[in-house]
Amino acid sequence: MIREVGIDLGTASVLVYVKNKGIVLREPSVVAVERNSGKVLAVGAEAQKMLGRTPSSIMAVRPLRDGVISDYEMTEKMIRYFLKKVCGTMLFRPKIMVCVPSGITEVEERAVIDAANQAGAKKAYLVEEPIAAAIGAGIDIYKANGNMVIDIGGGTTDIAVISLGDVVVSSSIKVAGDKFDEAIIKYCRRKHNVLIGERTAEKAKMEIGCVFPQEEKFSLDVKGRCLMTGLPKVVTLTTDEIMEAFEECVTGIVEAVHSVLERTPPELVGDIVVNGIVMTGGGSLISGFAELIQYKTGIETRVAEDAISCVAKGTGKCLAYLSEISEGTQNIARNRER
Repeated sequence: MIREVGIDLGTASVLVYVKNKGIVLREPSVVAVERNSGKVLAVGAEAQKMLGRTPSSIMAVRPLRDGVISDYEMTEKMIRYFLKKVCGTMLFRPKIMVCVPSGITEVEERAVIDAANQAGAKKAYLVEEPIAAAIGAGIDIYKANGNMVIDIGGGTTDIAVISLGDVVVSSSIKVAGDKFDEAIIKYCRRKHNVLIGERTAEKAKMEIGCVFPQEEKFSLDVKGRCLMTGLPKVVTLTTDEIMEAFEECVTGIVEAVHSVLERTPPELVGDIVVNGIVMTGGGSLISGFAELIQYKTGIETRVAEDAISCVAKGTGKCLAYLSEISEGTQNIARNRER
């Protein structure tokens, strides 16, 4: 019987953590529905295959954008589907801990809590991504010691300095995996006069994506539609071209890191210099990202082990604190009873 569940509700993918079992589900955040009836046809990996390929009668959507809910009804259906897949027939409604970006507004918080409750939660709690990412990366956040975490997800990049179990300084910007994909699409349109799809751009990002000069160079053939003739066309992208395409996105993230460091108390900056910076999330796996942050800040930077799962693991570990959370608290970052 499953009583407590942690959900990393990401823009690109959803990871579900069950207490004492670990991560039991990892699926793309995509829902396919019939336009007229609203009937759900597919969720997750099956629905992702339909993106950009559906007839007019079917709609494949990503219900989360920039780290928050953009389509409430679809999000609720998606959470319900994943909970049913994990829990089976829910005789007892589970308590759910959902991960959210650090810059989320109270209205956006309420939307997440309501969607989780409607989907079958007994009670929904929230935890901020940087805290979950730090816990999942194996950092002891409860010490009087500063640690800096950069979590690059699908919709948002969350940067935070954590000490004594709470966020001291943070920044959440809407520049992350999706914006990197958009940058590749724009680059191909501008430089090669070719229009490519989101799936193709994501493949290029994962296979030859690069943000810092590397010794080894790679290339990839991408297929799209020529904007001059309207006919199919294949172009070859190189790592140097991808690096050029990513320049604006990378600059935004580096500036946000500098901003957080500038606002961090001197004692904690000293701790960060000793402890280094930890990167988590799928975006941190783009080749050369840790080297770039280290080069720009002068602070040793590393990518956490199993970076994609850190937030989900941290969210799951936060389930242990549910019994200590004061009544009425729903965002555990605001709980001061511990």
